[in-house]
Amino acid sequence: MIGKLTGRLDSVHEGGCILDVNGVGYLIAASSRAVAALPADAKGTLWIETVVREDAITLYGFADAAERDWFRLLTGIQGVGPKVALGLLSALSPRDLAAAIMAGDRGSLTRAPGVGPKLAVRLLSELREKVGGMPTGDAGFTVPAAPVPERGAAADAVSALLNLGWRRPEAASVVTRVLDRLGEGADLNTLIRESLKEMAPR
Repeated sequence: MIGKLTGRLDSVHEGGCILDVNGVGYLIAASSRAVAALPADAKGTLWIETVVREDAITLYGFADAAERDWFRLLTGIQGVGPKVALGLLSALSPRDLAAAIMAGDRGSLTRAPGVGPKLAVRLLSELREKVGGMPTGDAGFTVPAAPVPERGAAADAVSALLNLGWRRPEAASVVTRVLDRLGEGADLNTLIRESLKEMAPR
């Protein structure tokens, strides 16, 4: 199994590139983010996920281990194949992807090719409990769970969203973000209204 390749960028094609490793050109399917991270005139490294099927052996390349880990997580979701997973990782960095899932941001997910509203809802549903602790590629840091407001209007707003069927990590993340935007003086009704706007399908 190939875990990592270091070489020079030979050429770029739709959906990936050819990486020249000591005279051998490896055809690699990769996110646009991973290809863009390769230096044009020096050796670069791609982390590799090798997928073996009956009719093909495909190398998938990533800018770092975090992106590869997200690819593995995404392809474990029903309806998400390697092409859709690469599309998500091209449209959103691991940090942005984690933030979108924590906030229940369907709109950001549907920016990726092949991700419609139904698949976006499935991704949010199945990944929101797994996103905490996933790597983001930023110096090895992971995404912390959103802090839950302990008291006041923010805590009441989170409670109201829970009663409406939203999960605690998602509700806490959105209320915290709305509170940061509106300021500590925001009243309960405003917090709930603005939070529901952000959580609405886009």
